[in-house]
Amino acid sequence: MQATVRTFDEVTRSGTVFLDDGTVLPFGAHAFDAGPLLLLRSGQRVRLVMTDGEISYVTLSTFPVPE
Repeated sequence: MQATVRTFDEVTRSGTVFLDDGTVLPFGAHAFDAGPLLLLRSGQRVRLVMTDGEISYVTLSTFPVPE
């Protein structure tokens, strides 16, 4: 699934994304820390993995996601 970064807090390593339909979803530090990223900026396109209805992995749209 792809989305656009809405907010990102460097201190808490959490934030929110816009899905393509406009839905806003939060992600926690666990989802950010699961990927290889050091920082996100508003407007960046990202790929997400959802587990049990919440974001469990965030990475850039050009990076692969775990199977």
